Amino acid sequence: MAQQYIGTGRLGTSQVKAYTTTAAIDNAIGSGTNKVRVVVTTAAYIKIGESPTATTSDVYMPADSPEYFTISAGEKVAAVQVSSGGNLHVTEVS
Repeated sequence: MAQQYIGTGRLGTSQVKAYTTTAAIDNAIGSGTNKVRVVVTTAAYIKIGESPTATTSDVYMPADSPEYFTISAGEKVAAVQVSSGGNLHVTEVS
């Protein structure tokens, strides 16, 4: 049976990056982190990876709806707007 992550944990480093066209957070996720909390302020598509470039084929996120994702140290999160620019907020969770 799969275990669902319900968003508990210690909040760590938080980063914010404005997006219209694709934009990724500046600093890679630190060692010891395997979850991140992601929030976009306008509807966006997001992608997680070592050098991500988000496109409209990636994961859709509605505005102001935090979600938690599994991530590895050294990876980043990128976002691209659906119809208007916004801010990508990424917080490390341990």
